[in-house]
Amino acid sequence: MSEEEYQHIKVEKNEEGNYVVVSINRPEKLNALQILTVKEIYEALEKYELDSSVRCGVLRGTKEYTKKPAFSSGADLSSSFGPGVKPNIPVHMSIAMQMRHRYYDLIEAWPKPLIAAVDGYAFGGGCELTLVCDLVIASKRSEFGFPEIKRGIYPANGGTQRMVRNIGLARTMKMIYFGERVDAETMAEWGYVSFLAEEGEEFEKLVHEKASELGHSATTSLTVIKKCVKYGTQVPIPIGLQFEQLGFGVNSAAGDVKEGITSFLRRKEPEYKGY
Repeated sequence: MSEEEYQHIKVEKNEEGNYVVVSINRPEKLNALQILTVKEIYEALEKYELDSSVRCGVLRGTKEYTKKPAFSSGADLSSSFGPGVKPNIPVHMSIAMQMRHRYYDLIEAWPKPLIAAVDGYAFGGGCELTLVCDLVIASKRSEFGFPEIKRGIYPANGGTQRMVRNIGLARTMKMIYFGERVDAETMAEWGYVSFLAEEGEEFEKLVHEKASELGHSATTSLTVIKKCVKYGTQVPIPIGLQFEQLGFGVNSAAGDVKEGITSFLRRKEPEYKGY
């Protein structure tokens, strides 16, 4: 593993697995999020957009927790909303949320598969951060939820919009209205959690296994798949099919396509090189 230093996160590149791990590193705050936190997450991922040695990303909470395990407990309510933002002026607060949306959107638009590795709490803004990832791997001790209503606020980092597209209207309204915690096994039954494991070594092994599998896959194909599924499904089907058609053309020029087909015909495992 190679490491880079940030204020709120840790970044480690797994050379063997061809993936990068971005860990929220605020254990004393249960990895609560400030605007700087999501900004650093995006900036860390951005560095690897064109790096063919990184074909997958893992977003998680730090392993070295001091209180309780947490992916992220949500927004850091003790922090300011940003330079110059005055909480008593509605337009300031709207702009402050726009700034947060910008980084959540940019994280979601990262062109490679992004796995949310959740071990512990994923509440509020933390739960919303899992929503901009492509897959969720969770330990069985993990919990998801939107507790904002108990503070007189609501999940405005995309929670009211993205969660309903994943688990449906009724379940989302129940979570948000009552601030309920939902365990990882239930979220897996609802189709939100893709992979489930016991905490500890089994969880870590599963995260590495799935990240490595994607890390050795065909990079251009993964990017095209992500674009088609994430954005092509938000428009009428005829337009989504145009995404597929154009994406197929883009993918056809990738070296990994030749490698994949040739390997299949020769009955050997492909060795993808990335872009």
